[in-house]
Order: sequence, then structure tokens, then C-alpha cells
Amino acid sequence: MKKAAFILLLSFSSFVLAQKKVKNQIIEASCGMCQFKQKTDKGCVLSVKIDSKVYTVTGTGINDHGDAHGDDGFCNRIRKAKVSGEIKGSAFAASEFNLLPLQ
Repeated sequence: MKKAAFILLLSFSSFVLAQKKVKNQIIEASCGMCQFKQKTDKGCVLSVKIDSKVYTVTGTGINDHGDAHGDDGFCNRIRKAKVSGEIKGSAFAASEFNLLPLQ
């Protein structure tokens, strides 16, 4: 019984720790496959780099911010964005995603 309770507590702790809220943070955003070199079966997907870790974005898509394959698109360059949302496992659930102008 103690072993089962310990495993349950450990599972719950890892679930809670896997979630992190992000509020108005400036991050790098790009295509996970083309720029962040992520291996994915989905092809080109919007991804962000937060604290040196890459997350697939949910809540907005790669073409919602212009042509992903255009000169300034996510597949051709890494852009800066101001974001809010929550990290849930290997995904970033964006509640706000504002692409910053090129410098």
C-alpha cells in the first residue's frame, strides 16, 4: 500500500512540475523542424524556445503570422515574440502570441 501511494504521489508531482506558466516573456519562435532541428512527423510546426528547451505551440499556428516559407517566415528565420501561456509537457499552450517586428 505504501508503495502504491508513493508511486501515485510521484506521478502527481511530475505532472504538476511539468506545467509552468509564462507571462509576457520575450522568446524565440520559429519552425521546429526547419530552424530548431526538431524531428517531427508533422512537418513544419510553430515552435518556441523557452529556457533553452523547444516546445511545439498550440493555440496559434505557423501560418497565422504570415507565410511560413516567405523570406521573413518561421521556416527561414528565428523570430522574437512576446508570449503568455502555459507549458504542458512538451507543448506550449499560447494564450497570447505577439510576433515582434524584425530588427
